[in-house]
Amino acid sequence: MKIAVIGNFLPRRCGIATFTNNFVQSVLQAGKLNNEQPEIFVVAMNDQDQTYAYPDIVTHTIRQQEPEDYLTAADYINASGADICVLQHEFGIYGGDGGVYVLALVQKLKMPLVVTFHTVLKTPSFHEKNIVRKLGETARQLVVMSKMAVTFLTGIYRIPPQKIQVIHHGVPDFSHVEKDDAPKLHFEGRTLLSTFGFLGRSKGIETVINALPSVVGKHPEVLYAVVGNTHPNVVKHAGEEYRNSLKQLVSKHHLENNVVFIDEFLPENELEKYLQHVDIYVTPYLNEAQITSGTLCYAIGSGTCVVSTPYWHAQELLANGRGELFGFGNTGQLADIINNLLDNPEHLQQMKQKARTFGKKMYWKFIGQQYLHMMQRVAETDALLLRKFIVNNISALPAFSLEHIKRLTDDTGIIEHANYHIPNFKEGYCIDDNARALILALMVHELNLDKDALQLADKYLRYIKLMQREDGFFHNDYSYDRRFLDEIGSEDAFGRTIWAMGYMIHQAPTDAHLQFAKDIFFRSFQHMENIHSLRAMSNIIMGLHHFLKRYPDNESVLKVLRTLTHRIKEHFYSEADLQWKWFEPILCYDNALLPLALWLSYGVTQDAETLRIAEETTQFIESHTKVDDHITLVGNNTWSKKGEAKSVYGQQPINAMAMVMMYQQAYNITGNKEYYKNMYLAFSWFTGNNDLFIPLFDEETGGCCDGIEKHGVNRNQGAESNIAYQLSYLTVMNAAREEEKKQVVHEKRHHKVSLTFIE
Repeated sequence: MKIAVIGNFLPRRCGIATFTNNFVQSVLQAGKLNNEQPEIFVVAMNDQDQTYAYPDIVTHTIRQQEPEDYLTAADYINASGADICVLQHEFGIYGGDGGVYVLALVQKLKMPLVVTFHTVLKTPSFHEKNIVRKLGETARQLVVMSKMAVTFLTGIYRIPPQKIQVIHHGVPDFSHVEKDDAPKLHFEGRTLLSTFGFLGRSKGIETVINALPSVVGKHPEVLYAVVGNTHPNVVKHAGEEYRNSLKQLVSKHHLENNVVFIDEFLPENELEKYLQHVDIYVTPYLNEAQITSGTLCYAIGSGTCVVSTPYWHAQELLANGRGELFGFGNTGQLADIINNLLDNPEHLQQMKQKARTFGKKMYWKFIGQQYLHMMQRVAETDALLLRKFIVNNISALPAFSLEHIKRLTDDTGIIEHANYHIPNFKEGYCIDDNARALILALMVHELNLDKDALQLADKYLRYIKLMQREDGFFHNDYSYDRRFLDEIGSEDAFGRTIWAMGYMIHQAPTDAHLQFAKDIFFRSFQHMENIHSLRAMSNIIMGLHHFLKRYPDNESVLKVLRTLTHRIKEHFYSEADLQWKWFEPILCYDNALLPLALWLSYGVTQDAETLRIAEETTQFIESHTKVDDHITLVGNNTWSKKGEAKSVYGQQPINAMAMVMMYQQAYNITGNKEYYKNMYLAFSWFTGNNDLFIPLFDEETGGCCDGIEKHGVNRNQGAESNIAYQLSYLTVMNAAREEEKKQVVHEKRHHKVSLTFIE
């Protein structure tokens, strides 16, 4: 069996690097004992621009903050012939917000994945929660090191319990460690208390120092050794501020003879020997949110008496008399426990023995066997289980809700932007968003999904009426303090408004709404034929299509639709060639609106040339956006020019919406099931099937995030993004319902034919 391992690795100085090295060696040793020869190679994580003198087992590296490195690593692992990949997961070692870059790597892997979680958070951030969920969805097996972690994964992250296995954090075989002096620590003849590991404020070392005066008064021979460097990230941002504050505290309590700081990273072989001399090991962490503690495992494994605050892992490992717990920051309780242990050496020895007995289960030679057996089972996974499917099932989607749309809407209209989910009043309103919000509200009302939908529609309609000029054009921007911010809006804003008016004429809930929309529509009608922006013309065609659904014999409207369709086709004739089947020399925003408009126009005119161009441009935009069973939109950082690669950063929901609508209409016209599947594929961009593999829908706020950036999801949740998500949702919902109706009709016909045959 060939195993790929991803994680930090020695000589990088950190707990994950040490763990990964021990994991590799223990699995190799387990293979030997079983007369097997597993082959292992490591893909090591490099922090920032650091490089390390890795051993030969490291055959590839990833730079933490370089997204392309993760994709290259996936290709490397896929080409290696590996039977299984094991990912060591810890927050902070992978790049992007919350470590999001690692998702692109694991999604490309073509073999079973095992993930070892070193941390499972109780209150994760948006990115952290979705990363863990996606890893849980992608991996064949998850490994955690405590029962509490299982509870979190199944409850908070909704991961099936059958995917999770508890395997303790491994420790060296301390039964073979000789009690060897460590002369540079100078603790001969002292009762040794200790804490080791990277130094940082969360360690709570000051709690022990503040407790020591009460201990030293009874036991002056006590020496407290704080062993370890300050954490590199702490040094980067605060230097040795914390260590120096601890030294000042030592001076304040006159404990210079009872506290020693060993500012070193002890190699594991030295640490093993050192722990044999420790009488009481203290982990005084300041809060409960630690699901795994490697240092605690080492102390238990070495048979040391442990006194700890009740963080999660300590509660579990120190149960049944294997250690003592004291309250967070409770110096008096800590002092009492230490004094009691030193006053009762028999009790101290009993605790040590219980710890030693339990710790033997965690020796790497046993842990390696557990991992090897688990990986052998996982490697035999049926290949069918590794396939990734897009679920074409509307019931699998999040529940529909207008709550965030309501949050963004006031008596004037819908606010354009938001900071996170909070409306940003400083940015005011725009007609683009209010026009699309009107369409959304009407669709929701028609589907009877929210009782307030019609009231919302009236607000957006009122805003549009306010923004229409006497000449039929529209203002676009309006301030929160009710001032027009432009003389005249863009052609795109004009087109989107006509789309909304056409839709309302088609779907007007009352005659009053119908007449109101017609007034706005016909005041602007004189300008429609004179619009030349491609996307504005496309939006106008969308509106005219809806108008003609209600009034199919209106020749003047039909004439404008034909004129604008011809103009769009002229752009295609001018720009298209054998490789570039498009209307302009770039791909930018709202691209799929252009073929969508032609699909809609064909539905009215039945013009064969319009259909041909709609099909060719749909295939073209698909070829530039469909990658590895997901949609990667054209980002707005830089537009995609003919012959150049597109930007993948700055991907926006409005572009995904256009793709959903384009595929839905293409399917309506042709009945081609591939278009139907691709409609779901485009919608899945919102739910996590995108370049980051993170959903843009935020289940906590009910909002949709503004887009995909290089380092993660843009967490702002403005009007355009949320309307785009909701319109896409309803488009898919309507398409699914139509499919269900077709299926019912088909089954009835089949049943009728069967009965006829029987007769």
